[in-house]
Amino acid sequence: MASRSLGGLSGIRGAGGGGGGKKSLSARNAAVERRNLITVCRFSVKTLIDRSCFETIDDSSPEFNNFAAILEQILSHRLKGQVTWFGYESPRSFWDYIRVACRKVSQNCICSIENMENVSSSRAKGRAWIRVALMEKHLSEYISTALRDFKTTRRFYEDGAIVLGEEANMLAGMLLGLNAIDFSFCLKGEGLDGNFPAVIDYTPYLKFTQSSDSISSDEEELRTLGSSGSESSTPENVGPPFITDDNSWFNKCKRVKQKYQLTLEQKGYLEELLRLRENQLSESVSQNKILLQRIEDSDLAHKLEKEQLEYIIVELQDQLKSYQSLDQLSAEVSLSQTSLDPCQSQDGDKQDSLHLICEGKEDTPSLLGLCGSLTSVASYKSLTSLKSNDYLASPTTEMTSPGLTPS
Repeated sequence: MASRSLGGLSGIRGAGGGGGGKKSLSARNAAVERRNLITVCRFSVKTLIDRSCFETIDDSSPEFNNFAAILEQILSHRLKGQVTWFGYESPRSFWDYIRVACRKVSQNCICSIENMENVSSSRAKGRAWIRVALMEKHLSEYISTALRDFKTTRRFYEDGAIVLGEEANMLAGMLLGLNAIDFSFCLKGEGLDGNFPAVIDYTPYLKFTQSSDSISSDEEELRTLGSSGSESSTPENVGPPFITDDNSWFNKCKRVKQKYQLTLEQKGYLEELLRLRENQLSESVSQNKILLQRIEDSDLAHKLEKEQLEYIIVELQDQLKSYQSLDQLSAEVSLSQTSLDPCQSQDGDKQDSLHLICEGKEDTPSLLGLCGSLTSVASYKSLTSLKSNDYLASPTTEMTSPGLTPS
């Protein structure tokens, strides 16, 4: 009984350990799958950018076809199926998610793709959307907007999907570099056929670099391994083979020549770029000097204008003071005239006031002008006319009357 119980416990533990091992294995496989897709997508974006420097990217470009297949695989990674009325789960395309999550993008192409006549299936509409978004240079904006709608993303994808992990932010950043490429696609070609799934070609991104310490090439190593496995091989033939194939040397020379030409092209590009930057720098320096000279001229003009305004203000203040003193003198003269006896001679009073005004404000030009106007010939004649006026009463006429004069 004890042995049976121990055996049962060990079986249970083994089953539990097997379940934990399966979970860890599935998590590891999912992580590797996500990492592979993101890495291949980064490589495909780089190859697209490099190819766009030499030719226009269209549907016939293998780099674009591979990139479209990779992006379709990423957006379809762990995509939930659509549950039908009878409870069955039917597969769906990533276009169902894009159509809902990208509605918030301003001036989006969702409605135009929905109304396309030659595109009927959901997968074909998704492929048409990739091409239109690339031509509009808004693919990164579409993906970023869709990933920000986390509620919709959770509704369409299962746990462990790329769009739900940390790789989603890397994806949006990688696609941003495609905005610098001018794409040209035909939306009626065979690339929109949704009957066949997209297949990724990994061979352009798999590269084995032979070590420099290796004496023989790959062909020689394979030939050596094949000869050593045959019965006719002898111990004398065993050893590092000497390269005698002229074709291998020719290929190596060709590769070195290609690298040299590529280096020369990069050198010419960098020199041209440096020349352009130097010209831009010299232009900016000259513009900076011109602006500094303009600033100095404007500062000098402002200083001169400020000094002129200060001088005008001082002159106006002096004139205001002279006007105030003139008003005070005129007021004093009027008061002195009213205080005098009207029977006195007006000639002496006006001359006294005239002498007072001239003596009190000799330095003021306005008062000198005023004194000059009072001492003019016309004013002197008016004073003499007033003095000799018959209507002015004199003390002798007041003392005597016509009736008392002696005959």
